[in-house]
Amino acid sequence: MPSLKDHVRNLETDLCSNPPRHYIYNDLPFAVFCYPPQQEWEMRHEMQLLKTRLEKDKQWRVTFISLAELLWQSVDETEGMEAITSLEKNRGFLTAQSQIYEYLTDPDWRPLPDLLAERLNQLDPKKDLVFLWRSGALAPEMYRVSTLLDKMKGRTFVSCVLFMPATSGESEGLRFMGLSDLEPRGSYHTKIYVS
Repeated sequence: MPSLKDHVRNLETDLCSNPPRHYIYNDLPFAVFCYPPQQEWEMRHEMQLLKTRLEKDKQWRVTFISLAELLWQSVDETEGMEAITSLEKNRGFLTAQSQIYEYLTDPDWRPLPDLLAERLNQLDPKKDLVFLWRSGALAPEMYRVSTLLDKMKGRTFVSCVLFMPATSGESEGLRFMGLSDLEPRGSYHTKIYVS
């Protein structure tokens, strides 16, 4: 069975090809790299090593953008953490999660795709490569990664690799965080690297 390092090398080969082969559509220059959730710390280490190699060998400028930070930025720039804490205390986790979903999706608040696009617009598509990480913060149902990718179509030309803890089986789609009670998802419209 191939190791996590082997899968990272496959991604690296595609990133280093000319032109890069890690994405399918020019108006959605994203790849999704899935790894077992229990390998989170190993994956973070491999991402740092990959960053170093790509900056040295390919002259990419690699930027890490945390989806967890964007999630909490959305909360902070709307009603704030105190409101979410109070809501969870009074009405439960599911209600608080639903409210965060509203922050991340409703144009009257701070939608996640807008926050990501704002960050990406500061970068140069010819020089920059983005590693989107800490996507596990969106679990269990704060926001679907497939929805984020759908909403990013046509909004950036900066190459991105979204690192996502997920499992997959032969007859099912991806299970975000390996959560068995979540419906498998597989409509990402991007190249997916699965171990």
